[in-house]
Amino acid sequence: MTSHGRFPPESRTDSDLTTSRTHAGATPDQPAGARTPPEGPATPGRRGGATPRRDPADRGHVPPRDPDLYATTNHFRERLRQPGRYVSLPTVRETITEGQLRWNTTDGWRFALVREGVRFVVVVGDETTSPVVVTGWTEVADWTDATESERWPRADVEAIQLRTDLSDNRDRQIPALIRPREVPRPVTVGDHRVTSEAGAGFVECVDCECRFRSKASLCSRQCR
Repeated sequence: MTSHGRFPPESRTDSDLTTSRTHAGATPDQPAGARTPPEGPATPGRRGGATPRRDPADRGHVPPRDPDLYATTNHFRERLRQPGRYVSLPTVRETITEGQLRWNTTDGWRFALVREGVRFVVVVGDETTSPVVVTGWTEVADWTDATESERWPRADVEAIQLRTDLSDNRDRQIPALIRPREVPRPVTVGDHRVTSEAGAGFVECVDCECRFRSKASLCSRQCR
């Protein structure tokens, strides 16, 4: 059974954002005027694979926009601690308060908010007595805006896009999508902390040194 905790009060800092603003420029620059990332356009979708489509009749009541009313799942709280997620309590609060609210046949209710080229997505549920933050993620909404912003170092944008490509193609090997990504700081996927180098068609775990080309293989193999 999934346990729920209360949504904490407003936090003062966004702990997932790196303090460095140095852009990692090891990958080729995006062509002028292009609005999608090279080799891997962001595709909105549920992180982690396909799930049954939900009937619109299940949508129930419209979720409230007061973050203090929400409980949180273990799954969501675990994501807050994982490097490379870029989901934090302040951004979740802001997304619930100010973001667009839409019904999705895969997840149910979603809040979404774009900040400087990056979209924050928060999935909420209302199957319990109080609304619940189920999960959340980030995705590149506009490659040019994100890479040119002061908020997002190039390495962070690369990491967000790498995670999106792995999640949206969970069961496929995707060397062509991994190859452009330069991600020097480890991001957590499954049991592994992985990095990638531009030109290599795989991600590599910094702990067990295993190489992977799909999220399915990352999630099916434990890190020694």
